[in-house]
Amino acid sequence: MSPTALYRRNQYAADLAQQLLKPTALQVQVRSGVFLSGIRRIGKTTFLRQDLVPALEAMGALVIYVDLWVDRSKSPAALVHEAVRSTLADLAVPGSTLLQRFKGLNVGAAGFSFGFQVDAVGKPGGATLAEVLTELVDKVKTDVVLIMDEVQQALGTEDGNNLLFALKAARDAVNTRPGTPGYLLFLGTGSHKSLVADMATRRTQPFAGAVSASYEPLGVDFVRWKHEQLRQMPGIKLPSPEVMHQGFVAVGQRPEELQNALVLLQARPESPDMAFPIICTTLAAAASEVEIATIESLGALARALFERIVQGSESGESGLFSADALRQYAEQIGMAVDTPQVQNMVERMIAANLIHRQPH
Repeated sequence: MSPTALYRRNQYAADLAQQLLKPTALQVQVRSGVFLSGIRRIGKTTFLRQDLVPALEAMGALVIYVDLWVDRSKSPAALVHEAVRSTLADLAVPGSTLLQRFKGLNVGAAGFSFGFQVDAVGKPGGATLAEVLTELVDKVKTDVVLIMDEVQQALGTEDGNNLLFALKAARDAVNTRPGTPGYLLFLGTGSHKSLVADMATRRTQPFAGAVSASYEPLGVDFVRWKHEQLRQMPGIKLPSPEVMHQGFVAVGQRPEELQNALVLLQARPESPDMAFPIICTTLAAAASEVEIATIESLGALARALFERIVQGSESGESGLFSADALRQYAEQIGMAVDTPQVQNMVERMIAANLIHRQPH
């Protein structure tokens, strides 16, 4: 096995592609949209690009992928419109790789032609996303899958909200037609669990009623693969596969952190099985300190709230807004606290991705 080989999640990608493109009677809700959430740096983007997009394309879908973090200087709407225009332009170029996939549709020598100006998509006076994506589905006669990575970036601004409602309108325009030659499928992924879940569950959100699920992190199979990959390299100190997996879990199942731990292990004089857990615990503690510093920066009320949430999760009790809770906060911070203050701080902590709503 080459040290630069990539770990492929073929089965996970195939299962997700099957559910999206060929849903059973109990899975058709995916046509309303799918939102996957998972903490940062656990391999979501790598999985989307390396595994899921090829799996969807192998089943005949046309995929438009947009990373809303690729250029933070641009609005989510601008990034989506750019991706749509790029796909349309590729379909209009004779001999393009994308066009070759649809050569059985009697496409003209010049490629696909559209009943709107491609360059004007997303600009004043240009065709709407509903018009564009409806015609795209009709032209390619297959499912079109729009993947928005870090989808929560579309929240919180008028431009982003307008984009989400425009995509919902496009979804409805395509998917509610009798005899449509394909469906418009929306997949949003993000690292902010509460915000991403809200997009599928809150009635005020355009995609309310969509499927909300957790991204499946890498597991023991990845660790075994990584161990076997490194074992073939001479002079590498490695813990046993079991200890390596325990360390991987300790660092949040983040591949980069596992790699950092293995690099640090090479300089340790102790046996690998003794040193590796210590290294992973230290890395995990350092990551926790960053999160705790964020809580500290929000002030005394945030610290009191977080403490009550932790205690409640351990005891099974809850109630952040009860009279007893307000009295406890007041005692801890040395001043009276009312419900609106607590509600405001809870929302700020959710926005900072420090806590999430219990149903999520």
